[in-house]
Amino acid sequence: MFENVALAFQGIWGHKMRSFLTMLGIIIGIASIITIVSTIKGTNDQIKESLIGAGTNAVTVRLCQNKSEYDMTWQSPPEGVTPVTEETRQDLLELDNVQAVSLFCDRSVYNGEVCWKNTAFSGELYGVDPYYFGASGYRLTHGRDFVQDDYGKFRKVAILDSGACTVLFGSDDPIGQILEIQRQPFTVVGVVERSATSDFVIENYQDYIMYADRSGGRVFIPLADWPTVYRFDEPQGVILKAASTDDMTRIGQQAQDLLTASQVSAAASENGFSYRSDDLMSQAADIQKLSNATNNQLLWIAGISLLVGGIGVMNIMLVTVTERTREIGLKKAIGARKRRILWQFLTEAAALTSIGGMIGVAAGVGLSRFIASAMGTPTAVSYPAIAVAVLFSMLIGVVFGMIPAVKAANLNPIDALRRE
Repeated sequence: MFENVALAFQGIWGHKMRSFLTMLGIIIGIASIITIVSTIKGTNDQIKESLIGAGTNAVTVRLCQNKSEYDMTWQSPPEGVTPVTEETRQDLLELDNVQAVSLFCDRSVYNGEVCWKNTAFSGELYGVDPYYFGASGYRLTHGRDFVQDDYGKFRKVAILDSGACTVLFGSDDPIGQILEIQRQPFTVVGVVERSATSDFVIENYQDYIMYADRSGGRVFIPLADWPTVYRFDEPQGVILKAASTDDMTRIGQQAQDLLTASQVSAAASENGFSYRSDDLMSQAADIQKLSNATNNQLLWIAGISLLVGGIGVMNIMLVTVTERTREIGLKKAIGARKRRILWQFLTEAAALTSIGGMIGVAAGVGLSRFIASAMGTPTAVSYPAIAVAVLFSMLIGVVFGMIPAVKAANLNPIDALRRE
């Protein structure tokens, strides 16, 4: 085996230019495939990041009626749907790969419902429990978080996100300032921002509906104060933090089923009420399919260059067999078996294409990074694709080197020795 490898590299090195030209088709094909796969992976990662929120892995489950979100801003709390209890929250927390569970209520506010002095705020008002910021991917940047006494003693305190802070206070320090929320005073105690952010590109109305909730400012108050502000208890939404992005869809489905079974009565269910999760993974997959459809066509085109490269390998190996006919005849005359001759030429063909494959991988990685820097196209190198590419190039050598190797192994030693 080692002798065959040594002979293969000796033959390749002895005809450097011919060997390189033979490998060129393999190099171009592998480089093209690595570049395309890297672009596909980078694009898919960007789609996930934009839709799902750069690693927060937060799944939101809300009350819906006839599959549309039931907006408490315009409607009164529905009959037959009870607020989520702490026991139910614990049941949700026990689902596989759930790291945190939080309950919240929210409203879209405008027309001075939230204001500071003469500055009105239009955005989102949230009533949140102590677990909300951890579950939804916020971190404290200024002031303090809500503490247990804020909930137990019904303190009227508020936390702003960076967007709301800028709108209401500009460059002023918001800590200690008094907000009016539904004409009730709330003291600002902290400022938060997303731990990880994504840039959202809004190109149509559907994008606006998807991203508006995230791009606008938010004001947070303790969930215990929510009935004081809006005068009644109401069903909450739920946020679940998944251990990984791949767990999000399954966790969302399990959570919506559990909440519907425990919180929605039979009469409310007949009226179309149920809990539903935001299946962002499914939306990401749909967009990825559109992206992959075009890229897969490019992969087939790149695969054609590999086929051409394989034919080139077969052609050169046939030439090599012809050139080394006397050598083959001599080896067979002194007792070399067909198997040894066969493996010698197969090894040389596999070595030739493997070297081409490795050069192609390096060229593909370099090309993908060049495209990423020059054109701003997202790319991400796929290491499994690299391994498959090298193995596939070796397989090409074996497949297309088989005919020349069999021809060499079947040469008659007497005829071979007579060949000039």
